[in-house]
This record gives sequence, C-alpha cells and structure tokens, in this order.
Amino acid sequence: MLHRIAGRKLGRTKNQRTALFRNMANQLILHEKIVTTEAKAKTIKPIVEKLVTKAKINTLHNRRLLLKKLVSENTVRKMLEVIGPKFKDRKGGYTKIVRLGNRVNDAAPMVALLFVEEVSTPVIVEKKSKEQKTIIEGDLAEKIIKPVKPKKIVKLKKTKDGKA
Repeated sequence: MLHRIAGRKLGRTKNQRTALFRNMANQLILHEKIVTTEAKAKTIKPIVEKLVTKAKINTLHNRRLLLKKLVSENTVRKMLEVIGPKFKDRKGGYTKIVRLGNRVNDAAPMVALLFVEEVSTPVIVEKKSKEQKTIIEGDLAEKIIKPVKPKKIVKLKKTKDGKA
C-alpha cells in the first residue's frame, strides 16, 4: 500500500530531482508549454502553481523567493511582469495537462503541460509603409524585423590559369 508516501522519486536522487524540477519549471515559464511524461507533469504542476501565486504580487520579497526556486533572472522577470499580472484575478488553476498519447519507444504516457490562458499576447508593430504590418509575439516585441534586400549576383570571370 502507498499510504503516507508523498511525492514521486522518478528514479533519481534528491539533487537530480530538484535540478529536474527547477529546469522544467523554468522551461515551462519561458516557452509556455512543455511536452513530458505524465508523472513528471503531475509533479511539476503544483510547483509552478505556487510560483505563479507568488508572482501575482510584484514585491522584492517575492522576487527573491522566485529567484531561489527558478534558474535565471529572465524567468523571474517574465513571471513578475507578464504571467503574474495575467492571472491577477484568478484564484488558482493556472496550468493544465493535455494528454497526447503514448510515446512510441517505451509506451510512456505523454502529456503537454501548459498555461490555461495564453500568456504572451501578440503585439502589432507598424513599419514605415502603411501596407506592411508584422505581428511579433512576446519577447521579440522590442525588435522590429527589417526586410532583407537581395544581394547582387556577381559572376566571376575565369582567368587564364583556370581559377575563378
């Protein structure tokens, strides 16, 4: 019987598990969707839910708590500036698990772990001409993509030596 046994070990030591959970939470926040096994997703989901709850209030204390759990400053910044305000009015249930079927190799049940609402909203950036509009999503909103002009094709003349 599995009474009073909390958490999944996932065939790893404690340090490997904490590194795995930290990296998967980081990737979910950065990419807003990860595809993984069902056991890992069910383990990561409450961790990310607690992080989103902390990110709803942008204070120095919450920033430091998030930095303790997450890998990089960029992830914490995205949590506090984008994800936290997006779920400000929601009381819980920020992520969902979507089943994808079994993996071909070992028939492990695969799922997609993603946020309930779309986090990064597209921003419309207008270029100089009124006709061209480009939709740039999320982190790329600051950069405006410029059209690339084709280079002239130069034909090389052969010399007497036969070299180009």
